[in-house]
Amino acid sequence: GVEVGPQPQGVVRADNLDKMRKIVKHGLDFVQLFNEGREFPPCTIEVFKIMEKVDYPRNKNDEVIAIIHPKLQDQDWQPLNNGDPLFLTLDGEVIAYTGDCTVYPTFINEAAYYEKKQAFVKTVKIKLTAKHIRSCVL
Repeated sequence: GVEVGPQPQGVVRADNLDKMRKIVKHGLDFVQLFNEGREFPPCTIEVFKIMEKVDYPRNKNDEVIAIIHPKLQDQDWQPLNNGDPLFLTLDGEVIAYTGDCTVYPTFINEAAYYEKKQAFVKTVKIKLTAKHIRSCVL
């Protein structure tokens, strides 16, 4: 599957539709070239690995007691460091990130994830290395 976003439910955004078309085209081009026997050299790419889903702070009655901090809103895939603001309580208290490494949050404050108790997803940036590949064309 390909998910290109963020995009509200029931909304079609031209920029995201264009990104989706381009990535699907690149995928199909790769499959065609691979099936034709083209050799692809080794490569290294950076990817984001999902580490954990983070819920909103809640009280003992399981009610949300803080919202996404304004400095985190719309910062998907941007580095989040120890001490950076995460949440803002309704009383104005800032709840900061307390982690031992830089993370890259995504799906921040997505409406579709409220019911799943997910404020955002923490990811880390890693490098993947692929050896060269080539199909055996008969």
